[in-house]
Amino acid sequence: MFKAIFTNSFGILFSRILGFFRDLLTASVLGAGIYSDIFFIAFKLPNLFRRIFAEGAFTQVFIPAFTRSRHKAVFSAHIFVIFLSIILLLTLLVNLLPELFTKLIATGFDEHTIAIAAPYVALNFWYLPLIFAVTFIAALLQYKHHFATTAYATALLNLSLIAALLLAKGEDEATIVYYLSWGVVIGGILQLIAHVLMLYKLGLCKMLLGGFGYFRVKAAAIKEETKKFRTNFFPAMWGNSTAQISAFLDTFLASFLVTGSISYLYYANRIFQLPLALFAIATSVALFPRVARYLKNNDESKALQNLGRAFWFLAFILTGSTLGGIILSDEIVKLLFERGAFDATDSQNTAAVLQMYMLGLLPFGMQKLFILWLYAKELQGKAAKIATVSLGVYITFALAFIQPFGVAGLALASTLGGFVSLFFTLKIFGWQNFFAILRSRKLLYLVVGSLLFTILLVILKDMIHVYL
Repeated sequence: MFKAIFTNSFGILFSRILGFFRDLLTASVLGAGIYSDIFFIAFKLPNLFRRIFAEGAFTQVFIPAFTRSRHKAVFSAHIFVIFLSIILLLTLLVNLLPELFTKLIATGFDEHTIAIAAPYVALNFWYLPLIFAVTFIAALLQYKHHFATTAYATALLNLSLIAALLLAKGEDEATIVYYLSWGVVIGGILQLIAHVLMLYKLGLCKMLLGGFGYFRVKAAAIKEETKKFRTNFFPAMWGNSTAQISAFLDTFLASFLVTGSISYLYYANRIFQLPLALFAIATSVALFPRVARYLKNNDESKALQNLGRAFWFLAFILTGSTLGGIILSDEIVKLLFERGAFDATDSQNTAAVLQMYMLGLLPFGMQKLFILWLYAKELQGKAAKIATVSLGVYITFALAFIQPFGVAGLALASTLGGFVSLFFTLKIFGWQNFFAILRSRKLLYLVVGSLLFTILLVILKDMIHVYL
C-alpha cells in the first residue's frame, strides 16, 4: 500500500513543483489583475466539469463496478463511449455559446470583460474530453495497481503551460492568455498520449478493443451492470460536484469583490491543494482499489486495517502541514509569488485566504480517506446526502462571511463545510470503527508532537523576521 502511496506522492510532488514554477511565472507576468482573473475563469470551467465527471464520480463508481463485472472488456468499452459522447456534446455547446457559459461562472464581470473572456473559455474547454479519456485509462491502470503514469503525467500539463509562458514572453496580456489556453489543450494531448502508451505496454489495449468488437454480441450480458453503474453514478456525481460547486461559488462571489480577489483565491488554493493532493489524495487513490477488493471478498477486517494505517500516516502529515501553513502563511506566499506584478498587498491578501483554507486541511484530507468506505460499499446515495448538507453549510456561511471578511470569508466558509462533511462521513463509517482506530498511543504522540512543532514554527517565524 505505502509503495503505491509514495509513487503517487512523488509524482504529485514533481507535478506540483512544476505547477508552482508555472504559477510563479504567471504571477510575475500577469500579477493579480483582470487578465489573470480571465485565465483562471477560463481554466476553471473545464476543471469544474473534469472533477465532476472524471476524477471524482467516474473513478469512484467505475472501479468497484469494473471489479465486479463478469464482462470487463465490453462493460468498459460501453461506459467509455457513453461518457465521451456526452462530454463532446457539452464541449461543442460551450464553443457555440461561450459568452453564456462565461456569465454562469463570472456573473460579476461586466459585458466587456465577458466578451474578452469568452473565446478563452471556449478554447480551454477542449481540455475536458481529453482529460476524461486520460481518467478512464487511469482507472484501468489503477485496477492493475499501476499508479506511476497518472501521478507523473500531470507534470506534462504544467510543462506545456510553462512553455507557453516562455514563448509568450514580451507579448501583451491578451496574447499571453491565448498562449496559456493553447498550453492547456496541448498539455491534455500529451497526458493522453502517455496513458495510451502505458495501456499498450500493459496489454490492456487488446482488452479494450475487444470490448468494442464484441459489444453488439454481449450488450445484453452487461445490461444489469450498466444499469447499476448509472444508478450509482448520478448520486456520486452530485456528491463530488458539491465541492466543485463550492469552488464555482467562490469564484462567482469573488467576482463581486475588488479586482484580484479571484486570483487571491486561486493562488491560496494552489498552496492548500499541495499537501492535500500530495498526501490525502495520493493515499486515497492508492488505497481505493485495495479496499474495494477486500470488501468485495467480505474481508472487512483487512479493509479496516488498511484504513487505520493510512489514517495515522495522514494524521501526522496533515497536522504538521496545517500548523506550518497557518503560522508561516505570510512567508510562504511572499517566497512563492511576491515578485514582478505581484506586490506586497497581493501577498497579504493571499496569505489571509491561505490561513482560512489551511484550517480545513485535516478535515478535508480525512474525509477523502473515509469516504472510500462508502464508495467501496456502493453507498453513493449516502455520500451524496452528506455532500448536500456540506454544500448548504458552505453557502450559508459564505453569504454570512463575505461582507465582514471579504475573500478570506469565502475560504473560511469552505473550511466549515469540510468539518461538517467529515462529521457525517464518520457517522456512516461508524463511530465504533473510528474510535477503534483512534485508540492508540499514536494519539498522544500526535498531540505532543504538534505542541513541539508549533513552538518550533513560532521560533522559525521570529528568526525569519529578525534576519529579513
